[in-house]
Amino acid sequence: MGSSSHTMNGGDAKYSYSVYSTNQRKSADLSTRTLVAAIVENLDIDAQSPATNSFRIADLGCSTGPNTFFAINNITEAVAQKYQLVKGHSAHLPEIQVYFSDLVSNDFNHLFANLPQDRRYFAAAVPGSFHGRLFPKASLDFVYSQYALQWLSKVPPETLDSNSPAFNKGRIMHEKSAIEVVQAFSDQYAKDMQCFFDARAQELAPGGLLLMLIPGRPGATLPAQHSNYPRLEPLESSLFDMVNEGLIGGEKFDSFNLPIYSPSVAELRKIIENSECFDVLRLETQPERQSPFCPEGTRAGFEKILTEHFGSEIIEPLFDRYSKKVQGRSPINSRDGYLVGLFVLLKRRP
Repeated sequence: MGSSSHTMNGGDAKYSYSVYSTNQRKSADLSTRTLVAAIVENLDIDAQSPATNSFRIADLGCSTGPNTFFAINNITEAVAQKYQLVKGHSAHLPEIQVYFSDLVSNDFNHLFANLPQDRRYFAAAVPGSFHGRLFPKASLDFVYSQYALQWLSKVPPETLDSNSPAFNKGRIMHEKSAIEVVQAFSDQYAKDMQCFFDARAQELAPGGLLLMLIPGRPGATLPAQHSNYPRLEPLESSLFDMVNEGLIGGEKFDSFNLPIYSPSVAELRKIIENSECFDVLRLETQPERQSPFCPEGTRAGFEKILTEHFGSEIIEPLFDRYSKKVQGRSPINSRDGYLVGLFVLLKRRP
């Protein structure tokens, strides 16, 4: 993620991500059994180097916890199950090294201050963008990313250019915009994910696994059919209200877009196949769940990027408006045009 503003609110204060990330955790929990079964079924422990006697895991876009700790615990338990299944219950398990990675502005101090005391792995931080290289060649056995790959490295420049047909005037999102805007975001996502897969292909050892939970769209549906719009439209309209009230300048509003994009299953499969470095073991939608509106969670996720562009003085009145707009609204799911969770498991080709 290319900008420091893409990180979540740190610490454990009222609007911190560590406090208000339950919705993401519940979505990930739906895949826990699938995750464990997929690792046990597909992990090739014979491909691990006996010389190192270690198993190396990276969580990309780990944020500040605690969701990353739950995920890593599930992954390490699955790895242990596979070793015991293949080598017997008396088998000597490898030492596990976990790399927690996110942008340099991530609150790693909070993350590491809350590491589980009973963890069975060594922990290290790796700051940097997952759109580029983070690790030495063939140094990882398993890479995981949970609800982070919707973030783009940048907003497509043409959507901020008033002379471009892709200029996204009057909106902070692309899903309901002109086809040129939607295409610009789709193209940027494809470029970013190609960089992501190129980097992971270098870092994963042959036979290594890449498991991703991604907010996305079912089948070959379009952004206008399934997107984050049902959740974030009240935020967009709250900003627009503040423009009409003279609290935010019109040009300031038109120069802001959220750098997020959620692919369809078909779109993501094409990008993976174009990379030519991975075999697709699983690419499927997760079970449905109701997603309630949580103004505090929305603030925890987007306050930094909004503050960087508009200034801190708009945050309280903005989220006061947003809270009022979503108050009393029923939880949403894909039948309301909302996103689905994509479970993606890839294997590094030899």
